[in-house]
Amino acid sequence: MLKVQIQEQIAILSLDRPDKRNAMTPEMLTMLDAEIKNCASSVRALVILGEGKTFCAGFDLKQCADDPSGGTMRQLLTGLSTVVRTMRAIEIPIILGVHGAAVAGGCAILGGADIVVADEHAKLGYPVVKIGVSPAVSAAFMIASFSLGAVRARLVDTELISGLEAQRIGLVHETVPNRDDVRCRCIEIAEELASKPGIACGATKAWLNEIVEPMTNNAQRGLETSLSLTGTPEEQERLAALWG
Repeated sequence: MLKVQIQEQIAILSLDRPDKRNAMTPEMLTMLDAEIKNCASSVRALVILGEGKTFCAGFDLKQCADDPSGGTMRQLLTGLSTVVRTMRAIEIPIILGVHGAAVAGGCAILGGADIVVADEHAKLGYPVVKIGVSPAVSAAFMIASFSLGAVRARLVDTELISGLEAQRIGLVHETVPNRDDVRCRCIEIAEELASKPGIACGATKAWLNEIVEPMTNNAQRGLETSLSLTGTPEEQERLAALWG
């Protein structure tokens, strides 16, 4: 579910369920959170990528549909919030690469990265209201990254946008022409950042977190909002329709 590679002073964590488009499970998010914390004390920069044709298609909705109690969805939402908070809290820089697509929960992970690289034609977005789920869990981190107007549009509009459009609104920081270029560019950036003074970088990230704290301190409330819709008849009906 998760591939870990160490290359001198950088670590590369890759979501590794290519046959499922790297759809996230609760176990996968737990592993990701643990490895991010492990990397924080052993390397100078971290890269997060996805194996196969897509970075991440979001949550494993088949597992959610098979659990009408809503327990799996609650675990996924809680795990996602935990991972993004961990990404923001650790001192080393995190570079995340999107190829193919980053959808729903897969797009939400971008909120924890310091630098996001995507291919120009990648598809990104938060279409979860289609299945009766609120993307509020992502809102606090998005507001800390780009404008409130753009955040509002992306959370209520279920259409996906291109990598180029994502860069225009600030969701993505850099684009590359081809999906095959994403990995190389992320590693290049990570190596450059790993060569810089680590203490200064850590102090800078800590100060940036203090600046955006008025926004990100609502992360728990955002999670609670998303959790409040879990297991509702609307959600269960729409999940069942996907797999009926």
